[in-house]
Amino acid sequence: MPWQKTFALPECGKGMHLIQREVLQACQDGLKDIKIGIFTLSCLHTSAGLTVNENFDPAVRRDMDMALDRIVPESFPWEHTDEGPDDSVSHLKTSIVGNSVTIPISNGRLVLGQWQSIYLCEFRESGGFGQNGQGRKVVATILP
Repeated sequence: MPWQKTFALPECGKGMHLIQREVLQACQDGLKDIKIGIFTLSCLHTSAGLTVNENFDPAVRRDMDMALDRIVPESFPWEHTDEGPDDSVSHLKTSIVGNSVTIPISNGRLVLGQWQSIYLCEFRESGGFGQNGQGRKVVATILP
């Protein structure tokens, strides 16, 4: 049977944040009996993305953030700045990175390389805090 859950991630500021622990904790009931399947995680926001990348060296996360800041600088003459100067910047970065990841499942576990982990790419200085002080909302879907 397909399985789906919506949950909020912890609040965080701008940057690349490892979220695999939180994702696995929220999705353990859906994963536990899946022999072979597909796991999709989707971010329900237009100013934050998701990706899979190296999880060991924190410099990778800083480098990714720095490179995206140089590729899409806040100093451009953006028109859409309703929520601040990082409004359009964050939308474009989300389009570049993407707002979802798809990962195979084998024997109740996500199939990732030894150094891979799931990141939340937060592009807003404010951290995009949701209602009631919650962080970004994501939807996890499992298809056996």
